[in-house]
Amino acid sequence: MRREAAMSIGLAALTFAALGLIAATSGYSHFVIALVALTTIAGTGLNVLLGLTGLISFGHAGFYAIGAYASAILTLSGLSFWLALPAAAGVSALVGALLAVPAMRVKGPYLAMVTIAFGFLVEHGLIEGGAVTGGQNGLVVATGPSLFGFILTERELAILSVIGAGLSLWGFHILAQSRLGRAMRAVRDADVAASSLGFDPVRVKTLAFAISAALTGLAGAILPPLMLFIAPSSFPFSQSILFVLSVVVGGAGTVLGPLFGALVTVLLPETLAGLAEYRLLFFGLATLVVLWLVPSGIVGSLAHLLPREADRRPPPAGEIGGFLARADGQSLRVEGIGIAFGGIRAAEGVSLTAEPGRITSVIGPNGAGKTTLLNVVSGFYRPDAGTIHLGERQLAGLASHRIARAGIARTYQTTRLFASLSVLDNVRLAFEPGRLVRRGGSSDAERAAALLAFAGYAGPLDRPAGDLPHVDRRLVEIARALAGRPRVLLLDEPAAGLTRVDTDRLGGLLRRIADCGICVVLVEHDMPLVMGVSDHVLVMDAGRPIANGPPTIVRRDPAVLRAYLGGADTPARPRAAPWRGPADAVLSALELTAGYGAAPVLDRLSLDVRPGETVALLGANGAGKSTAMRALSGLLRPVSGSVILEDSAISGLPAHAIARRGLVLVPEGRQVFPELTIVENIRLGAHGRGSIDPAEVEALLDRFPRLRERAGSRAGLLSGGEQQMLAIARGLMARPRILLLDEPSLGLAPAMINTLYAVIAELRDQGVTILIVDQMAALALTVADRGYVLEQGRVVTMGSAADLAADKGLEAAYLGAA
Repeated sequence: MRREAAMSIGLAALTFAALGLIAATSGYSHFVIALVALTTIAGTGLNVLLGLTGLISFGHAGFYAIGAYASAILTLSGLSFWLALPAAAGVSALVGALLAVPAMRVKGPYLAMVTIAFGFLVEHGLIEGGAVTGGQNGLVVATGPSLFGFILTERELAILSVIGAGLSLWGFHILAQSRLGRAMRAVRDADVAASSLGFDPVRVKTLAFAISAALTGLAGAILPPLMLFIAPSSFPFSQSILFVLSVVVGGAGTVLGPLFGALVTVLLPETLAGLAEYRLLFFGLATLVVLWLVPSGIVGSLAHLLPREADRRPPPAGEIGGFLARADGQSLRVEGIGIAFGGIRAAEGVSLTAEPGRITSVIGPNGAGKTTLLNVVSGFYRPDAGTIHLGERQLAGLASHRIARAGIARTYQTTRLFASLSVLDNVRLAFEPGRLVRRGGSSDAERAAALLAFAGYAGPLDRPAGDLPHVDRRLVEIARALAGRPRVLLLDEPAAGLTRVDTDRLGGLLRRIADCGICVVLVEHDMPLVMGVSDHVLVMDAGRPIANGPPTIVRRDPAVLRAYLGGADTPARPRAAPWRGPADAVLSALELTAGYGAAPVLDRLSLDVRPGETVALLGANGAGKSTAMRALSGLLRPVSGSVILEDSAISGLPAHAIARRGLVLVPEGRQVFPELTIVENIRLGAHGRGSIDPAEVEALLDRFPRLRERAGSRAGLLSGGEQQMLAIARGLMARPRILLLDEPSLGLAPAMINTLYAVIAELRDQGVTILIVDQMAALALTVADRGYVLEQGRVVTMGSAADLAADKGLEAAYLGAA
């Protein structure tokens, strides 16, 4: 509260200082002060859009013009100026809300183009407006407005502008601290997560457009009596650029940013007026220097230098279990859900019942459709078939924000906190899902603190969520999901990236949540966690359910073992004779530790691959296999340890330099270039070596006949299996010393997997050195000579492919101990 009071006092002081400056000056200075104030008002309006909601607009000169013309036309028609002011703001707000309808359908540069087009439409509409707008000649406002019989001159209009600027800055401060302002920032930071809290991003953004347009129109409404003449040329496209600059230079999202930006964008050209035609050049250079020195804006950069207030932890709100307890006993019933993306069936015939007070887990290998199921239940995908009921209410097909308001909350594989909001505000925003205005929320801070403590978070409450370490981000996201008192909690891989100790604590938290009568649906790859806390388990593979029941029964189901480990009857061809090759490794990882800014995903990994050898890197999802591939190939910089390629350390090199040395990664998900043809994709594989032999391309097309048939087709039109073949062909074109294959069978049909592994066996027999990661462990071991098994980023066992295939510990690594 002290910060809010200090800001209010500061704004009042700045307003009175500006009024004192008006009293101490005369003549043209009043006009300049008024322009600074009006630019501040318009910049504050744009700050609502850009600073809070993250939407860019290069058409705000259009709203400025609408406000000015509305004011001028109404006053010339005999309406009082004091009634014309709110009318002009209202007309601008209405136009802003209408503009939001098409603008919300596009993002990024396309949104900017829509607003630019709007600005030009307004300008040319005014030109063609005939007698109403005065056309190209504009409108003349002969006299200023009157107040109590006194005609307002330039001095009084400057005073009015300054007061308006002070009120607009104070209003922005109030808005930014309000629930609506937090919702705007939430939509900017993570609109998907905001939707899962019940907020409609389109509605929030439309409100932002309307408020922004109203303020800018209000600023324009004061312009006609100040200038006594307005014309379409008074509102050029460059004016919109100046509004954007005033916000960016001052500091987008800060209260005082528009004021400091207005001082720069208005006063600097005035100061440089003596340079005649060179003033705009110097103005542009000066602006670039300011942006270079203070990329967060003047106010934003100064704010980083101020000391942060000590964390003031609200007192606990008592036992939070009573707040979370659900006594209505509504179950979540998912029946026959099916959904396809193009020709791929991501889910088919999936049914699930989650009971209150119980933990229902959904497991399966990569590409099984688990997250797709959660996205369907939470409303981000519309199912093609099936029903979803919460109690008696049908939810299938509803928008995600409506499903959130019905009582379904969720977390995400990659945490989606609102990075610019504090930890406490992230949780507070989730109370009463979807409400933009909340009354009686005085105890929200205490209750939010209690929820965070319940989830196990013990860090600072006022810390920006974007600065949190990984473990804390998981806990805050769970606390936020619980704040809406959900009937159903969907958790998507909450243990990803956690240590064993943190995962065990997470298991206890999930049990406490379920004990509150909440239906907990858990998607997770950590099998010890799943088997330890679940009451019921649904297993999916390739979008279809293959088993369900208690954990102890599901774990022994042959279909589950086959889905995780691959079938024993694989047609992949093993090596005819045991591998005998050089003892010196072509690739070695020594005590390699790597991660993504949180707890290390790889923990002192050591492995080696010898020339001509095929080595399999195995383990459950989340064990660190793909992270190892990224660290070896340079896409992820190791925290410690080293990578040796043919006696040279490469761990400090960038990925492209490592690829040119002969370590070639065929990444998970294929990642072909969809707009290029098959032949163009293959030829790009030779980019690092500088020369291309057409005979090599022909040889690769001979190796992959299905690619030859469609050599001139765009790669984006290929099936998943064909894209995988293309990715391998592109990798072989680089003449690799070692080929890294990351999940080559992921998402492929069985027949295509068989074809693919026949090619891998052929490459192995021709002496290509291969390190392979694949979810189908039995399949990978069939073509491999040796293997390593990872758990929690560590090698737990290694040996020949035959020994690992017979080792029951491999099964435990995938499905947990029996």
